[in-house]
Amino acid sequence: MNLHEYQAKQLLSKFGVPVLKGFLAYTPHEAQKAAINLGGPVCVVKAQVHAGGRGKAGGVKLAKSPEEARDAAEAILGMTLVTPQTGEEGKLVRKVWVEDGAAIKSEYYLSILIDRAEGCYSIVACAEGGTEIEEIAETNPEKILTVHVRPESGLQGFHVRSVASFLGLGGAAAKAFSKVLVQLFKAAQELDTSMLEINPLIQTEDDAFIALDAKMAIDDNALFRQREAFAFMDFDEIDEREIVANQLGISYVALDGNIGCMVNGAGLAMGTMDIIKQAGGEPANFLDVGGGATKEMVMGAFDLILRDPSVKGILVNIFGGIMRCDVIAEGIIAAAKELGISVPLVVRLRGTNVEKGKELLANSGLKIIPADWMDDAAQKIVEAVQ
Repeated sequence: MNLHEYQAKQLLSKFGVPVLKGFLAYTPHEAQKAAINLGGPVCVVKAQVHAGGRGKAGGVKLAKSPEEARDAAEAILGMTLVTPQTGEEGKLVRKVWVEDGAAIKSEYYLSILIDRAEGCYSIVACAEGGTEIEEIAETNPEKILTVHVRPESGLQGFHVRSVASFLGLGGAAAKAFSKVLVQLFKAAQELDTSMLEINPLIQTEDDAFIALDAKMAIDDNALFRQREAFAFMDFDEIDEREIVANQLGISYVALDGNIGCMVNGAGLAMGTMDIIKQAGGEPANFLDVGGGATKEMVMGAFDLILRDPSVKGILVNIFGGIMRCDVIAEGIIAAAKELGISVPLVVRLRGTNVEKGKELLANSGLKIIPADWMDDAAQKIVEAVQ
């Protein structure tokens, strides 16, 4: 689950991470009032959407008076912010965060990630904060440090010193930075974050460090114990289909392709998407109905897939272990009739009651293209779509 900047900062402040004072505003008038309450000569008005790159897209503006804060909010609120992370469709800005200004001496990039390949946390640091870390990684990878922190040992002094040294910090600055890094790491652990990014982490003239921005993603599987964070869920920022999928008890992630996928099991779903790409196609979604899908869940899954107007064909790939292939077949038939599926439909069934499932599909009177093997199924759906 992604959090807005202001929400992430609210949580981080409870761990002692220094953040600037700010107020949330939904209207230009509220932004003007926020600037008055801040009382400083300068404030910053920031669009609150689940995406990075807001500054370059016009979603972050400096204001030198309450009136300028009002005008900045008026320009930002209601705009469709398009960044590399939003895609071409962009995101509608519904609220802004009005925050104190700060005298910046230096900017740094700092993030704490779950590194699934290494099975540990990774601290990623760069002395060029405020820029796109992806661009630096591509053009100047030597400017980025990655430090692995094993869960069995936790964050140690040598980890912290390595990062501070790489960033060129010494003396009082290194001591202040180290304290903030320890606080951030503790927050990442206790909040079950999969990603915590501070960009930029600023150094002030008196060598204090402040999280000027904050991006946070919390592991969905840990939300049951992260009640405060769960209350921050912004349904306006979540794909409606993913909300419906959650209610149905299935896993769904929208992608950019045109071949809808309905599969049982996350591993098989990933393999199905891979083999579609290998056959020259592009998957439109990740969809895992799970091992105990019912007829109703299958119908709901088809409905989700068909809500995407880019879908030009559907591949169903089911291995019946706990799940019975005849139940899946009944769900496919019911969905095809009720939803009026008009795009090509390829179905591969293997496992428990597979012959009965195939018989039901064959006698349904529907235009269903059968397949026995994964590569055969992928080739057939790609050819049908093309």
